[in-house]
Amino acid sequence: MPVNKRSKYRGSRTCGGGTHKNRRGAGNRGGRGRAGHRDHRFTHFLLAGEVHNGKNGFISIAKPVDDVIDIGDIDQAIPDLVSMGYAMMDGDTVSLDASQIGIDKVLGGGRVTRKMQITARAFSEQAKAKIEGLGGQALTS
Repeated sequence: MPVNKRSKYRGSRTCGGGTHKNRRGAGNRGGRGRAGHRDHRFTHFLLAGEVHNGKNGFISIAKPVDDVIDIGDIDQAIPDLVSMGYAMMDGDTVSLDASQIGIDKVLGGGRVTRKMQITARAFSEQAKAKIEGLGGQALTS
């Protein structure tokens, strides 16, 4: 008498798998991977919390991405920018052209501790307020 299933079915054509067509491909098991997670396997994926309800929104390929920096980061980097020649000190005012360091827009995050004259393509309202609050200038190019 056989002691395991493997030897029990030796000599049989289908080894307990029903007809010879039943163990072919992935169609017999309802597809591979997450196939059917919205229909014939819905409850299994629902209980596991893995039901995927499609995509939301889109990302435009044509939309240009601006290179941005916070005004506080510029303020902290001023000694390095002056030593590299990207910024100049005019008395107590720091002059900087943001396009030279590859920046398109200046945002308003961080603290401003120096009077600055910055030229950039765009500024946020908060950045302009912080720069002009210390007597500096935010110039658009």
